[in-house]
Amino acid sequence: MSTRILILYYSRHGATAAMARHIARGVDSVTGCESVLRTVPKVSPDFDPSADDLPADGPPYVDPEDLADCDGLLLGSPTRFGNMAAPLKYFLDTTSGDWLSGTLAGKPAGVFTSTSSLHGGQESTLLAMMLPLLHHGMLICGIPYQEPGLTRTTSGGTPYGATHVAGAQGDRSVDDIEAELCRAQGRRIAELARTLAR
Repeated sequence: MSTRILILYYSRHGATAAMARHIARGVDSVTGCESVLRTVPKVSPDFDPSADDLPADGPPYVDPEDLADCDGLLLGSPTRFGNMAAPLKYFLDTTSGDWLSGTLAGKPAGVFTSTSSLHGGQESTLLAMMLPLLHHGMLICGIPYQEPGLTRTTSGGTPYGATHVAGAQGDRSVDDIEAELCRAQGRRIAELARTLAR
């Protein structure tokens, strides 16, 4: 039975989704581990889900069983004023049943984000995404400085989690170092989850 790592994210313009795919490659490179990509629907101004039951493309929306079935979690969002985007926060706010039952307790987790500018709130967003995971009893894991990309990057990448600078128009692709750090984070969570699952 494989170790399942849930990569759950919201992506409006595609940058966070691209990061999620790089993270999934890192997860899948670990023997016995499998990445599971899921997203969350948009919300309307009154905070009701406003999307169709199935997304037009990409991975399906997250289901409560995805949380129960995962052995580890990577949570991603674009930055909105130094915080996670509303659709991801809305979803997390619906997980009190999982909190009460301890569904995620003891499982490793990491976070990742994309911003339009280099100083656009990357680290505050990552820290904000960690808070509900800590309340769920998850084991937070970042990227160690043994990953050379952390000291070579001139755009995204932090010890708190993988990051990407998408540019003011959102048209800058994930560069080689950012992708390398995404894959490293995916591998690290997968290896940790596999070890804990033994």
